[in-house]
Amino acid sequence: MIAWLLLALYILLLFICLPKVFAKAGVPAWKGAVPLLNLYVWNKILGKPWYWLILLLAPGVNLLMLIIYNVNTSIALGKRSLKEHVFMVVLPWVELPRLAFGAEKWVGPILPGQHKRNMLGQWGDAILFAVIVATTFRTFTFEAFTIPTESMEKSLLVGDYLFVSKLSYGPRLPMTPVTFPFTHHTLPLTAHTPSFTNWFELPYMRLPGFGKPERNDAVVFNFPEGDTVVANFQNMSYYQLARMSGRKNLVERGRVVFTLPDGRQASRPTGGILIRPTDKQENYIKRCVGLPGETLEVRHGLVFVDGKPDSLVATGQFAYDFTIKDSFNKNILKEKYDITTTDVAEENGTANMPLTRANAAALSKFGNVTAMEREDKPKGIYGERDHWPIFPNDPRYDWSEDNFGPLWIPKTGATVKLTPLNLPLYRRAITAYEGNTLEERDGAIWINGEKADSYTFKQDYYWMMGDNRHRSQDSRFWGFVPFDHVVGKAVLVWLTVDPEKGGFPTGIRWKRLFTRVR
Repeated sequence: MIAWLLLALYILLLFICLPKVFAKAGVPAWKGAVPLLNLYVWNKILGKPWYWLILLLAPGVNLLMLIIYNVNTSIALGKRSLKEHVFMVVLPWVELPRLAFGAEKWVGPILPGQHKRNMLGQWGDAILFAVIVATTFRTFTFEAFTIPTESMEKSLLVGDYLFVSKLSYGPRLPMTPVTFPFTHHTLPLTAHTPSFTNWFELPYMRLPGFGKPERNDAVVFNFPEGDTVVANFQNMSYYQLARMSGRKNLVERGRVVFTLPDGRQASRPTGGILIRPTDKQENYIKRCVGLPGETLEVRHGLVFVDGKPDSLVATGQFAYDFTIKDSFNKNILKEKYDITTTDVAEENGTANMPLTRANAAALSKFGNVTAMEREDKPKGIYGERDHWPIFPNDPRYDWSEDNFGPLWIPKTGATVKLTPLNLPLYRRAITAYEGNTLEERDGAIWINGEKADSYTFKQDYYWMMGDNRHRSQDSRFWGFVPFDHVVGKAVLVWLTVDPEKGGFPTGIRWKRLFTRVR
């Protein structure tokens, strides 16, 4: 709230001070009170190129641009020391009125060859403007993204560097604009120090794009359960840890409790609980398999949408169990079939590994293989001892990764009848994603303090799954992806490096460079 008041005060001061500044520059004062025209004139008298106005109007980067305009205004009014510039950056609410209504005269901007600035000033200007341009580009057009896990193999590989198009679904404006440049949620060289401040946040807004996520798109999105994070266990969902350890342990005692294989219990400190806004939640990439308004079901590992089968892409993988006479030659598996050596788990005459259909057919003919079967976990395989890992993480639903649903995916404007049985499916969407309060009392459902037997959704939701079906933490574990969490569409692999072959440059996968993401 304080940040919004400071911003509103600054905008008010602009309309009060710019007429005085314009008058000192020999421009009619009334132009300083006309919205947009005052920005055009301000840009012109400071000697800046016309395209700076685009950056000045771009949400998220315009706060940095205003800092530059403030400093350049002080320069044009004769204030050219580093100390004076720092004051203008930190206290524009004080310095701008003082300069506008004070005795300072307009001496104009620094022109080429007119006045030589010190090296620090020159480099500072260049770096700041470069940061602004790069931030604008990655916010509104394309952003680089790295594949960290095997959940999308063999479609996308660990070590792939992608360009993600923000234009495909519309650039999402920054919700936390005050952040350290070129970071996501954590400062460099720290384990969990936030790189952003949440004292100034903007509401969710998105510019028009070329469309919305479609079936089989490789979509980058903010992890829906990433709003709360356990600092020492950032690769795990807070909510799953809470089910395993108990929320009281996590919050009050600050520890995660585990049950060891021998039945004993052990614990580790949490390191603290981190709260992250939507645009600072961890980035995930999965395949869009379910669209708003559709009914999705997984039967024996195969996806069905509205009762029709939806085939896995050719590069997708299932896990297979093998009975073997002797061990596989991992070098042959890697060189001939590109099977990652760490994917091959062997023990007591058995093996398990994720494979494409083509690789599975080839390995089934190996001489050391006596039997091969695709994994297929039945309904009811998980229970209280497993802490209900499958969405909706409720004992009333006995679903598994391979036998899941049917489940209706919410759609903007669609209304669902609410019952105690289906409430676990939509509770998080109603509360966490759409900002309502929800209670169950006296056998009834209450939303925002009013008794309700139905709910109308405010946004679209999607169902995302990894192509590596048995090695992916996806919607089957944590549910729907709201459209306001969608970042963009993966479109191009611009660099790819195999970590098993020594990384860069020896492990470059030359044939995959500059290939489209399919």
